Amino acid sequence: MKIFRKATLALLVSTFASLTFGQDDTRPSATWQVQKYDISATVPQTDADRNMIVKAKLDLKNVSLRPASTLTLRIGSGAEITAVNVSGTAIDFTKAEEKINAATSLQRIVLRLTTVPPNGTVSATVDYKFNVKDNNGLNALAPTGAQFLPTSFWYPTPNSWYFARGNDNAPFRIQVQAPGQTVVSSGSESGGAFDQKLGGQPFFAAGSWDVVNAGNVAVYLPKGSGAEEQKRAGELAAVAADARAFTATLLGNAPDVPLRIVTVKRGGGFAGGGTVLIEDSVLRRSKLDPLTVMNIADAVAKVWIGGSVSVSGDGFGFIREGLTRYIATLFVASKFGKEIADLERLRQRTAYSSVVRRDSPLITASPLDDYYYPEVTNKGAMIWRLIAKKSSQEELFNGIRSQIVDGNYAVVEFRASNSANKPLIDNLLDQVTETNLMAGLPIQSGSDWKVALKNSGPLDVTVNISALLANGERMVAPATVRARNFGDVVFRTPQKITRVEIDPEKFYPQTDYSDDVAPREVTDNDLLLAVKRSFDKQEFAAAEATARVVLREFPRFDDVRIMLARSLLAQNRTADAEREFRAVLDEKLPTARSLAWANVGLAEIAAKGGQTAQALKFAEEAIKIDAEYGAGLAARTVRNRLNAASAVDESVKAFFAQFDKAAVSNRRAEVEAISVAGDVTRFITGISGQAVEWKTNVLHVDRMDPNNVWVETNLTIKMLNKEPESGTAVFRLARVGSGWKLSGVDIFEVR
Repeated sequence: MKIFRKATLALLVSTFASLTFGQDDTRPSATWQVQKYDISATVPQTDADRNMIVKAKLDLKNVSLRPASTLTLRIGSGAEITAVNVSGTAIDFTKAEEKINAATSLQRIVLRLTTVPPNGTVSATVDYKFNVKDNNGLNALAPTGAQFLPTSFWYPTPNSWYFARGNDNAPFRIQVQAPGQTVVSSGSESGGAFDQKLGGQPFFAAGSWDVVNAGNVAVYLPKGSGAEEQKRAGELAAVAADARAFTATLLGNAPDVPLRIVTVKRGGGFAGGGTVLIEDSVLRRSKLDPLTVMNIADAVAKVWIGGSVSVSGDGFGFIREGLTRYIATLFVASKFGKEIADLERLRQRTAYSSVVRRDSPLITASPLDDYYYPEVTNKGAMIWRLIAKKSSQEELFNGIRSQIVDGNYAVVEFRASNSANKPLIDNLLDQVTETNLMAGLPIQSGSDWKVALKNSGPLDVTVNISALLANGERMVAPATVRARNFGDVVFRTPQKITRVEIDPEKFYPQTDYSDDVAPREVTDNDLLLAVKRSFDKQEFAAAEATARVVLREFPRFDDVRIMLARSLLAQNRTADAEREFRAVLDEKLPTARSLAWANVGLAEIAAKGGQTAQALKFAEEAIKIDAEYGAGLAARTVRNRLNAASAVDESVKAFFAQFDKAAVSNRRAEVEAISVAGDVTRFITGISGQAVEWKTNVLHVDRMDPNNVWVETNLTIKMLNKEPESGTAVFRLARVGSGWKLSGVDIFEVR
């Protein structure tokens, strides 16, 4: 099956790039390489216009060994090409569809050229309109802001974003006309244009921000943000500045590129060329979360790897994604401590274990594969850590620094500088994961305890074996287990051994981590899922027991501690539950989800104790965190049980009075007129011409920032040919001009 799948993949990849085939290499490679993008765009000024006007100039080089007389450019299906010229001369072009998957297609724009010799250059300029039907995290056009990320396919480029040997990365210049809005991209800014001299993929965002500068890092936060938001912005800037300084100790002097952190409504997590997009909700939380910190640290590492240093060729993701994730985790260890970094490594193992039984060798993995990022990022980071252990971290990075001096880095260079570990590296990169390390129950013989070991993989491994003694002490001993063989280790102690674990540091990628431990207490690779499964079945005592097993080994695992606290609360052990909820709030780097549920739990406890004011405070904090649908709904349920009054702006009431009339008018245009263009298209489609009755009772208004609010309502509706329904709905309103418009539906529990 794997052979058939990879053959099919090779055929698919051949349709996604401008290709050439050498006599000694039948794998697809690029014909054209982008030397620079120069893009100017104009954002529409009216809601009715959903088209951005773009002119894109591409400087291209023929990097194949043959003359080229054809240039194929890829761009999204939303582009309407109006003109193309090559080296200043208008030329005709043909178009064709290129399927990525069942839901997404690209356009192929094929140009006939005067023959360009190997290493020859040519410039192509494309004029087009780019249409956006619905706003999402990849592309958006709205009076509240615009956003275009690379995988919205908004600019023309020769090689597909999914090309197995690396997508197009090149210096770029972007200038965007968006009157009334601030535009941000990456690189240096001058005269309203952004000039990125490092390799990258063009992107930009436009919106309304205040800017906080700290440590040579600019943080763009929603205009009018208060003191707490500005405090979080300072913390974010400090993380980025510290990550830059840390990465410089590993990779050499930092590239001369500005670092920016930009808060956005959607598309958080994207980064390019030193600019990182994060969710605006990060600023409303009492603490930073590990996902945001890792994203910033990873983005900073990519300023070197993939930015100033070009990364391409077979297995490029192992370097561009895996090495940067490894560096980001080292940074977390340096800033927040080893236990927090170990927790991040646990999350990486868990993510990889979800795809390990259907992945492909790293050297041939393609962005077309749905397992690509879980594999190249997480298995990749594990491999870098393992090689650092085999040689030493200093030696590993000495080798990397010596090989990136020329501005390029490829897997072949990594292999060359780590030849002493060739069999290990060849297996880890060129083969799927087969290794599974297992430990048997300890058997006593006098004062010796013998532990049987097994290695199912194709390579010998030398790992530590950890033994937990009855008195709480630990013993550690090294052991070598031959490939596809058995081994053992002996511990000499009069104390009873209650638990043993092979490779406790988890250096080796494995197919199964749950059998590393004996006796085996959890059978899942995903430890959080092991707890949650019992909790969801309302088997709260079992959930508590499993959570305590996990927390014994990972005491900082806040997501599991939350499940423990919720299980205790469900068993009416209020004091124990409160202690665990507060422990989560005291963590250095808790997840946003944990923060939200901790506040929900404390709100429920305070409400039970008649502490209404405290309960409301915790519930509103959970709502503000905006981490998870379930936590947000639970917090609102607590607040409503308390019959808390909420001050509601009369302008908000007036908006919903208008919306109720528009909903039953059977005129779609009336609903669209009071909605942010492109934001709630599906919702509008669902009610237009279908609503017979629609009555909104506004309960609470929660401020996100000066121009955005959540409005919690009790909704009573009747849709065509359906029974009357009622329930809770939470809407987002955005201030546009002097009034409100609907920009989102966050909760809709109307039944």
